[in-house]
Formats: sequence, C-alpha cells, structure tokens
Amino acid sequence: MSQTTREDLDRCRVLIDELDIRLLQLLNERTAIVEKIGQIKQDLSLNIYEPKREEQVFQNVLSHNHGPLPKEAVMRIFERIIDEMRTVQKVRMNAEKEKC
Repeated sequence: MSQTTREDLDRCRVLIDELDIRLLQLLNERTAIVEKIGQIKQDLSLNIYEPKREEQVFQNVLSHNHGPLPKEAVMRIFERIIDEMRTVQKVRMNAEKEKC
C-alpha cells in the first residue's frame, strides 16, 4: 500500500504553479530581447528567419539538457518558442512600418 497522500499531490501542484510563473517571467524576458533583435534586424534590413541561428539555439539547449526531458521534447518546445518569437518580431516590424 502506498504512503502517498492527497497532500503530497497538492504540494507538487504548488511547486508546479511556482515554476510556471518563473517560466513565464523568463519567456517574457526572452521576448523583450527578441524585440530588440527585431529592431536591429529591421535597421540592418535583415530577414527575421535565420535558420543557422535557430540551429545554434537548438544545439545550445540540447547540449545543456541532462534530462529527464527527452531530446525530442526539448526540440518541440524550442521550435514552438522560436516560432512565437518570430511572430513577435513580425508583428513589431509591421507595427513600425504602419507608423511610417
């Protein structure tokens, strides 16, 4: 018979909620930097999409992943993050163009 209680589950969920807030803070911090990068790209007339840079990001996170999250999951998560960051840059660039 298990010694696990409902309180154990509740404690784990509190920890998850706290981690989710930290993840959100980090994602917003990343987004602010991505917005700066988008402005620099716009000033330099560079493309938003940079496959070589994205590959560097994947290699960086995969080389620092020591589990238990599998490699494939890390790739999917960061593909989604990068896709959303590209969208942020596109929206910001379009807003800047409309101001002109």
